[in-house]
Parts: sequence; C-alpha cells; structure tokens
Amino acid sequence: MSTATKEAIDLMEILPESEQNFALEFIKKLVLAWDPDFTKLTPAERASLEEAIADEETVLHDDINWD
Repeated sequence: MSTATKEAIDLMEILPESEQNFALEFIKKLVLAWDPDFTKLTPAERASLEEAIADEETVLHDDINWD
C-alpha cells in the first residue's frame, strides 16, 4: 500500500461516518473518470498478470471452448 493511500485512510478515519461516505463516493467518481471501463491495471494487477504469464498460468482466448 502506498504512502498516499495510507494517508488517505488516516484522513478518512478522522471524518464522521456521513462525511466518510461522501469522500468514498468522490473517490469512486475519480476512479471512474480515470478508467470508465475498468480496463486499466494497477501496478499490483500488472505484476500479478506478468507473473501468471511468465509461469504460464494463463489460458489463451483461442483455447477456450466458447460454445
């Protein structure tokens, strides 16, 4: 977890619950503006994906029987 994430959590915990909900909704809007289709990878997701590919733990699209 990054320092910024930890700091954001600490700041959120200071707020009353009603304001925490407001802040959470704001963060959700920021994420949707940054990645509206949820197709971008976080650094941790990218590392996991690259590790799975290197370990051949992935299934190729053409290897799936879609019928």
